[in-house]
Amino acid sequence: MCQLNSIQSTINYIKKELVGIYSLRESESIAYILIENVLDFSRTQIQLNKNESLTENQFEKIWNYLADLQKSKPIQYVLGEADFYELKFKVNEHTLIPRPETEELVHAIINENHEKNLNVLDIGTGSGCIPICLAKHLVKANVISVDISTEAIKTARENAIRNEVEVQYYERDILNWEKFEWRKLDIIVSNPPYVTEAEQEKMEKNVLDYEPHTALFVSDRDPLIFYRKIAELALSHLNQGGKLYFEINESLGDEMKQLLEQKGFSDIKLRRDINGKDRMMSAIKR
Repeated sequence: MCQLNSIQSTINYIKKELVGIYSLRESESIAYILIENVLDFSRTQIQLNKNESLTENQFEKIWNYLADLQKSKPIQYVLGEADFYELKFKVNEHTLIPRPETEELVHAIINENHEKNLNVLDIGTGSGCIPICLAKHLVKANVISVDISTEAIKTARENAIRNEVEVQYYERDILNWEKFEWRKLDIIVSNPPYVTEAEQEKMEKNVLDYEPHTALFVSDRDPLIFYRKIAELALSHLNQGGKLYFEINESLGDEMKQLLEQKGFSDIKLRRDINGKDRMMSAIKR
């Protein structure tokens, strides 16, 4: 039987405290993440040392984390960091939590672009997860990233330093892209706001209460406004044969394809994520 203040008993305690807020599976996952963070242990180390005792300070730290978790605050915001594409990123109220489907978008870009010295533009910096991963994996790529949020750019710059890459960041409103100077580009990628106002009522409380709405939501009247403006920028500044990559609203795949066809892009591909949802789109400027 494990001790009352052992790692295993603490895991059990965390799971009990999160009943009714998270599923049993989610609660167990959160419990392990908290132990990993507080003790700086791997999952294997936890299993091998599950009867070892926590110090009073360690348990107090977990107790404080639990207070936030019981308010439905996402674990990534509680800890102040998130994992993405095998890297760690600082996250806060100014940045979205990086998601697995965005990892799939990044993976596709890295796999499909092997040329050196590519000029890459990411639109909608957030935590910087997309541009930083591209800078890490695309050989000698020149990566720039823009966002309307000063605070998001500040966070992304910290994440670039943390992950030892160079990304150029600029504060720009992409809906008024014509006001700014842009270089010729080989790749444009964006995960812009795409959740419609009508979809808000279906969303989880932890998303609505904590993630930045300006990075999530778009008007029901014009849900493709960001994609249309980015496509116009791409027509003006992508090199011939340049590529456009988007993360999209799963319910707007046909409308997105029609938009890009009307703008004159070719090789338009609607891509499904690991869950079978229409989540990504790519196109080429010919």
